[in-house]
Amino acid sequence: MDIRLVVLLLLLIPLVVGIGIVASGIAMNTLLVVLLGGVMIYLTYTMYSRRIDREIIQSDPKKATPAKLYMDGVDFMPATKNVLFGYQFKSIAAAGPITGPIVAATFWGWLPSILWLVIGVTFIGWAADYSAIMLSVRNDGNSLSAITYRLIAHRTRTILFVFIFFYLLLVAGAFMGVMTALMSARTDVPLGLLTLAIMGLLAGQMLYRWKMDLIVVTVITVAITIAAMALGPFGTQGTTLGPVQSAVAGLNTSIDNLTGKQPLFVVVDPTRADPRTPAVGADGKRPATAAYDPASDTIKTLPNYLFWAVFLLAFSYLGTNLPIWRFAQPVNYIGFWIMLFTIGFSAIGGLLAPVIAPKVATFTVAAVKPNINLPNVFDLGFTFVAGKQWQPVWPMLFVTIACGAISGWHSLIGSVNTSRQLEYETDALPVGGGGMLSENTLGLLALTAVSITGLAGVGAFATGVGRLLDVVFAGGSGAFVTYGTALGFGAFMVIVLTVVQLLFRVMRVTLTEWLGDSLPVLKNPHVSTIVSMLLALFLLLTGTWVYLWQLFGASNQLMAALGLLIVSIWLRSTGRNPLYAAIPMLFMYITTMAAILVNAYNQYVNILTAPAFAGQAIVQAGGWAMMIISALLFVCAAIIAWDAWKAWQRYGKAQPAGAQAE
Repeated sequence: MDIRLVVLLLLLIPLVVGIGIVASGIAMNTLLVVLLGGVMIYLTYTMYSRRIDREIIQSDPKKATPAKLYMDGVDFMPATKNVLFGYQFKSIAAAGPITGPIVAATFWGWLPSILWLVIGVTFIGWAADYSAIMLSVRNDGNSLSAITYRLIAHRTRTILFVFIFFYLLLVAGAFMGVMTALMSARTDVPLGLLTLAIMGLLAGQMLYRWKMDLIVVTVITVAITIAAMALGPFGTQGTTLGPVQSAVAGLNTSIDNLTGKQPLFVVVDPTRADPRTPAVGADGKRPATAAYDPASDTIKTLPNYLFWAVFLLAFSYLGTNLPIWRFAQPVNYIGFWIMLFTIGFSAIGGLLAPVIAPKVATFTVAAVKPNINLPNVFDLGFTFVAGKQWQPVWPMLFVTIACGAISGWHSLIGSVNTSRQLEYETDALPVGGGGMLSENTLGLLALTAVSITGLAGVGAFATGVGRLLDVVFAGGSGAFVTYGTALGFGAFMVIVLTVVQLLFRVMRVTLTEWLGDSLPVLKNPHVSTIVSMLLALFLLLTGTWVYLWQLFGASNQLMAALGLLIVSIWLRSTGRNPLYAAIPMLFMYITTMAAILVNAYNQYVNILTAPAFAGQAIVQAGGWAMMIISALLFVCAAIIAWDAWKAWQRYGKAQPAGAQAE
């Protein structure tokens, strides 16, 4: 079958399904989501991905990979594709595929969100992840920045270094902010995370030192970790805490008593992104909590918040500096199984719900939401109202839903970490492409969760998972919802934490490559790690991460576009057809640059000119910092695009296909 017919078929299926549902008036339910996602993932992998791998990349199981050529037991270490698939999946699946669909459904409804999730992963997401891995494998395991130096220009490499490091710092600060707040508030979570760290160390020892069977290691470590997660909420009834939660709550109280329960300092969050800010109640006001003061609209940073931040950094330090096989890889492998069970049982709940629990199955979120400024106008946000936040579906949907459709983080982790563990080139497709298609199911689950609950935030994901698990384990009676929701929160924390350790690992490598020659002390991995963590801790404790978080979507998708750009140049330089990467790259590049401009405008109207924040120096400074960073992102993207265009033209005049080095 011609590749153009394959692409057309894959494009038409989700569009016809979506339009058909709306035109016929059929209410979307969990069964249709599971079927659409499953069918598209199967068709994409079998009809499109394998064809690209076979005809364009031409992966060869006989070629020695960097993992075999440069095996050092630290970063370069061959791993079987079964272990590496689990590692890859958990390395890319973090908060993005959960929070993105939730926010998108809030702005535009479930139909635009599900179409982008399905179409995005079909044509862009898997291709970006798989291609980044193969690009690095064919270039001795080098990072994107190092490859850029050879393929494009020295200036491009320098700009990319700066962009990547501060992009990673932004994400690290934001993920730390979300996790630390949840660790402080959810006393049912810490035991599971502590057990995950212990089991990760044990799994690495069992697999690589004791040479135990993978199945045995998996059963032991995964079972103990899940048991610890289940013990967290065990025995809790209403406001009466169970034994584990009581112990954690007592620990928090003891730590807070060190300052007489007085905050270390207070911060202001005009974006409402900090999880410590409670939702508006039925009376239209935000309630007072231990961390939030509604009178002053400030957030108190209590000592236990700092304690859990240090706990998370210690966990990440192990994943950053221990040999990859010792901690990071086995921890992510265990995390993969936890997420597989969460997604798998939730999918079963989605299949069963229309039959035994129709109220759970039917979406409560509208297919298309009205304009946020015009309640009776269903224009997908395109109508512009001066002085008001503007959220047009293009370009904003495509940067709001990042992970799950396409993500720049995936390109980084694939080129810096996964490529250095690939045992055979032919493993790249099931690991890279398969990992991305699997992450898409997490995005679909998050969209389903928020759509059936009608809620927003991380709580929507946990509550939705709880309801779907209740269908499986309690027949939809509601008896398992509370427990299932607690497990949903625990799974969310595992999702994010297993990625944060790798964020700092990639930051460490990037900082060393960027400034190691100028500042030799940064070549020491412990020094570069500590510097990276201290910068992230500064963003966390000062509350400035909430400003930078607003740029995550655009910067993340711009990173994805940059990854596809480098892949496209590489394919052209080696005489291969680059269109499968170049066309998505152009779409993402134009979209993200437009989104940066829209983001800057929204910051201007929401913070800099908002009467509520007039005269608040810290808030105003944060708003102006966002504007400046937005401008720098736009300029950097434009310079890289110009350098890449010149390289594209240069390789167009190069020697015939195959004449250039891999």
